[in-house]
Amino acid sequence: MNQSKQRFFIGLVPPPNIQQQMTEIKEYFAEHYNSSGALKSPPHITLQPTFEWAAADVAKLEESLKSFAANRLAIPITMSGFAAFAPRVIYADVVKSPALLELQKDVMSYVGENLGIVNSVSQTRPFVPHMTVAFRDLTQENFQTAWLEFSGRELLFEFTAAALTLLLHDGSRWNISKQFPLRAEPPTILNQS
Repeated sequence: MNQSKQRFFIGLVPPPNIQQQMTEIKEYFAEHYNSSGALKSPPHITLQPTFEWAAADVAKLEESLKSFAANRLAIPITMSGFAAFAPRVIYADVVKSPALLELQKDVMSYVGENLGIVNSVSQTRPFVPHMTVAFRDLTQENFQTAWLEFSGRELLFEFTAAALTLLLHDGSRWNISKQFPLRAEPPTILNQS
């Protein structure tokens, strides 16, 4: 029997005010540079790239991510300026903090060991945290022009990533499927005297 599969990825989604501003930048790229591909997902930092999962087993996936997130602390995120994967992708640069690098590594090894989700390509590449504003459908010519405009543009956002987000592809775009809260602070030990 052929089980139907769904496509997911795991990421960090910024708070609504930053999502709104990042979406406006993506809309600018769609309007001025004919690149609307980045609008097919909410603004996010990918931790675990796209994978397929049996539709019938989504509850198992969600339970597993929930228990992982419950044992992890929320982390501070700083976005600073723009960068690019030439000649096609422009993104808001995310500072490679030790906490973010550790969370990404832990997410990938956790889903690999506990759920059998492995992305061989991302295992061979260094993790470059980023929030895409224009990609694949940006022509090389438009990339050059857009990069001249955005390479020196200032951008600074700081937020706390308070949840892991599971995103689901509906056939045409990515949507937030479920969020798993990260702990706000380490458990406190009360000293009874």
